[in-house]
Parts: sequence; structure tokens; C-alpha cells
Amino acid sequence: METASENRKMNVKRLVVKVGTSSLVYPNGKMNLETIDQLAFVLSTLCGQGKEVILVSSGAIGVGLNALRITERPTDISAQQALASIGQSKLITLFNQRFDHYNQAIGQLLLTHDVFDFPASKQHVLDTFDRLLSMHIVPIVNENDSVAVDELDHKTKFGDNDQLSAIVAMRTDADLLVMLSDTEGFYDANPMTHDDAQLISTIHTITDDTYAVAGGKGSRYGTGGMVTKLRAAEMMMNDDKEMVLASGADPAIILDILAGKPLGTWFVPERKGALKNG
Repeated sequence: METASENRKMNVKRLVVKVGTSSLVYPNGKMNLETIDQLAFVLSTLCGQGKEVILVSSGAIGVGLNALRITERPTDISAQQALASIGQSKLITLFNQRFDHYNQAIGQLLLTHDVFDFPASKQHVLDTFDRLLSMHIVPIVNENDSVAVDELDHKTKFGDNDQLSAIVAMRTDADLLVMLSDTEGFYDANPMTHDDAQLISTIHTITDDTYAVAGGKGSRYGTGGMVTKLRAAEMMMNDDKEMVLASGADPAIILDILAGKPLGTWFVPERKGALKNG
């Protein structure tokens, strides 16, 4: 599962970055303004280098909780949707402010799962991505939580933005998905309970044993966990694409990853890994 000698040659033109709620919102519910600003700086820098960048951002409900000074995430769907509506507007306003500081324009796309299930709507969304990227604008993507529900027979909910980021990366034919989280990468055991847990630098295949190590959900502000990140990585590798899971504490890590530094966990199909080392 790990190959220490593998060389991460990153030739990336189109990049999808996924940032989780834990990177945007402190455990006390306050906004992590430093990380948001640094994220805007890094992605604006990449755009200035001629790269095409898509940001998939969680955090709407967490920001909504903070805005209303609510300490416990409600369990009923309508309350979560209301919080997402409040939080999303504040989140995109903050992103717009910080990206504008670095002279970088952004656009917003709120998606539901069925958008990609129907050929016409899928094509409209992909056309929007292509046009925004051709205009050197950063699309900022989130799930449309005010519409996406898992009640009754609706199939509109992604369930987590980890899966959404992988779908966006595949559909837009991105070269790489960088998933920023509150962990340094994927370990061979839970690092919160095992002091001797070792970070795995490279993974070519995800098995049932890999999922068994992954454990459960993350923080109270988010919905994802390591299992959803593995599912996203598996989707990417099945589509012959690559993903890096790394810490979102300092978004400047994205620049180091693109420079080929062995940070986080690199999920890469065996064939592509062999080609890069050939």
C-alpha cells in the first residue's frame, strides 16, 4: 500500500480543491479567517500561474450555527436547511471579499445529485464550469442544502462534499483533487487512539481492510469522515485520476503538493504511479 520511493510528478492544468468545515470553522464555532484568507491567496496565485482552479467548500451549516450563536447542530432537516441558507450567503460573501483582495473573481455553483443524473442539466453545469474557467474565474461549489434532501424517494443529496468534490473533479476532467482536512492524511491506524499510527504516503488500491481502518464521522460541524474521503479517492482512482489527502491547517500546502513534495496521502492508480516513476 505504501511505496516510499515513488516520485510525485505533478503536471496539473486543472485542479479541484476541497476544503472541509473543520478547516473553515474553529471547534468553538468561530470562523477561521486566517485559513480562509490563505486559501484565497493560494488559489489566486495558482490562477495567476495559468492553472484552472475549482474550489469545493463545505461549511454552510457551520457558518449558520455561528451566525445564530447556536452551539448544537439540530437534527431535523428543515432546521439544517435553514442554517445552510443563512451560512452559505455569509460564506460566499467572505470568499468574495478575500478573493477580491487578491484581484481574483469567483462564481458560485450550488449543486444537487440529480443535476448529474440527467444529460441536459449535466451539460448545462459542465458548460458553466468550462465558461467560468475559460474566463479565469474560480467556481466555488457547494451542495444546495436547502434543496438536497434524503427523505421520501428524492435522490438529490450527495451526503457529503467529499463525494461531491470527486464527482466535480471527474466530470470536469480535472488532473488532480486535493482534499484538505483536519488530518495529515490516511494512517494505518486511528492516530487519535494509536500513538504508533503511521502515515501512509501512497495508496494504489482501496480494500475492505482500508475501509476498516477508516473509522467513523468527524467533527460536530461537519458530516464527513475518513470513510467518505476513501470513497472519493476510490472514485477518482476508478476514473484513472489522482487525489491527495492532506492537512488543511495551512492551505499553502497546496503549492508544496503541486511541487511534488511527499505530503499527505497520494491516492494514485498503480499504472499511473508506475509511469511517473518510469
